[in-house]
Amino acid sequence: MKHWHIDDVAWDRFDPARVDPALVPLVKAAAMVERNGHDYALYLDRVFADDPDFRAAAHYWAEEEVQHGEALGRWAMLADPTWDFEKAFARYRAGYRIPIEVDRSVRGSRTGELIARCMVETGTSSYYTALGEATSEPVLKQICKHIAADEFRHYKLFYDHMRRYLRRERISLPRRLWIALGRIGESEDDELAYAYHCGNESEDTPFERRRCTARYMRQAMRAYRFRHIERGVGMIFKAVGLPPRGRLSDLAARGAWGLLKHRERRFARLLEAG
Repeated sequence: MKHWHIDDVAWDRFDPARVDPALVPLVKAAAMVERNGHDYALYLDRVFADDPDFRAAAHYWAEEEVQHGEALGRWAMLADPTWDFEKAFARYRAGYRIPIEVDRSVRGSRTGELIARCMVETGTSSYYTALGEATSEPVLKQICKHIAADEFRHYKLFYDHMRRYLRRERISLPRRLWIALGRIGESEDDELAYAYHCGNESEDTPFERRRCTARYMRQAMRAYRFRHIERGVGMIFKAVGLPPRGRLSDLAARGAWGLLKHRERRFARLLEAG
């Protein structure tokens, strides 16, 4: 059962005067990625074909992800009445699909797949927390709060199943770290870049991954504060089997914060250079 419903959102409190135009393109892109949750459920169905308990949990997760997309898309249409979410999403689906015709995880093991899912939920929980704190528009703030809480619960869902599979597969700590870092590095893949393109650029504009990634990531990174990164690093450490609090986690959080600020400046230079 969902923890909230789209009709629970106080849509009548929408305040156009408090909309930050810089955040609207981010919400449009996020709406399409979240709405695409059913494809990920199909992928997980195949990877965990003989595990009905996990498959049921994955379908529950996907329904919440789709609701996230619908709520974000509805807000974006309030913020930009000229935008058509359904049309943009259809364009996105026509040009981007994840591979679902598989019979095993692209991560090499089911444990690895679940670690990767934990990385995604860590990122989204942190991101929507940051986005909700960055906006003063009350409806977006409420939506982000709901989504961030869902994503944290999703992290726990995947983490609990990951622990179950780890007892069987026993993949090493270095391998778990490698999978986690690899999935984090995929934040600049075509999925978000193409969602940004379909949500914010005309059909006459050719898709350019580098440009779209820079535009999305530069603005998204501005929403983060150190506390968001610190919390995310703790969740990553827990997922791979390291202490989530302590000197190593503190050092990693400071390093991750420095890297984020460095990348933010790099994306700014790319955009300035055209």
